[in-house]
Amino acid sequence: MKSINRVFYYIAFLLSFLFIIIGCGEGGGGKHRNPSHGLDNWHLRSALPQGNVLYGVTYSNGTFVAVGGNTIVTSSDGTTWTYRNSGITNHLYGVTYGNGTFVAVGGIAKSSHGEIPPDTIILTSPDGIEWTYRTSGLNYILRGVTYGNSTFMAVGHNGIILTSPDGITWTYRNSGSTYDLFGVTYGNGIFIAVGNGGAIITSTDGTTWTSRDSGIARADLNGVSCNKDTFVIVGYSVNIFSIFSAILTSPDGTTWASGNSGITNAYLIGVAYGNGFFVAVGYDPNTYLSTILTSPDGLVWTTRLSGPISGLYGVTYGNSTFVAVGDDSNILQSDPIK
Repeated sequence: MKSINRVFYYIAFLLSFLFIIIGCGEGGGGKHRNPSHGLDNWHLRSALPQGNVLYGVTYSNGTFVAVGGNTIVTSSDGTTWTYRNSGITNHLYGVTYGNGTFVAVGGIAKSSHGEIPPDTIILTSPDGIEWTYRTSGLNYILRGVTYGNSTFMAVGHNGIILTSPDGITWTYRNSGSTYDLFGVTYGNGIFIAVGNGGAIITSTDGTTWTSRDSGIARADLNGVSCNKDTFVIVGYSVNIFSIFSAILTSPDGTTWASGNSGITNAYLIGVAYGNGFFVAVGYDPNTYLSTILTSPDGLVWTTRLSGPISGLYGVTYGNSTFVAVGDDSNILQSDPIK
């Protein structure tokens, strides 16, 4: 993502940023295609000066928390962000909230050749400001975390799954999968974890897991979310000829069907649900510029944004807005969803 021609990137950035200010910004006089929900209008926020990539974001207890490369930033409104000291130098990929506690997970490989095990990183915080390192006793990179059924669940490389009642004491669970797991959610009485190789696994208790058929074995499935009726998974599939955006939907987490994103050349990385809409984020692999899609049902999708910044990796809903995070500490926030 950093190899893109920098001249092209900054020209595209400036032109698209000007569009946001004039055409869609607050007080800019631009016309709204549908002012009832605010998803046409996204505003660039900044977590500078630290400038590191942001991979994950969540909202709870009146606070947005975003995590990334040696980075934790927080905001009460999604507009003004404050850097927090994580006490570590490794990457954080996922963050969630439950049982009065924020939990962030990550890790980094110590050797590209695998001779030295990677570090597993788990941090907890009561408020998103002060963070404490927790020990898992394992050496795996964790990529996603969620809370449900009175349980924190973290997933990662080589099918690793850890569970905890409090974010402090963690127990290894056998997922039955050797694929890297990138995303996990809980809803409607079921945990769902997704990963590369088209991997989908489900569990009602977090202990016993069942593999489900995604129908796209060559896909990287990166994010998963749900409302009360539908689960949605996003990702992408690559073959020697082309790139396909992947969206899967299911009413129960067991049987999955392909959805239509309306675009083909996007890596979809994160997805969230709030106030009647699914929002999926990612980037165009040719330009590395951001992509935002929205859907009321997970089936019919609308492109809301292409650019103006580089890739987006995480998204959440809170305080009546969606917040998406990505490269260079870029943060996009939607208008309030009414």
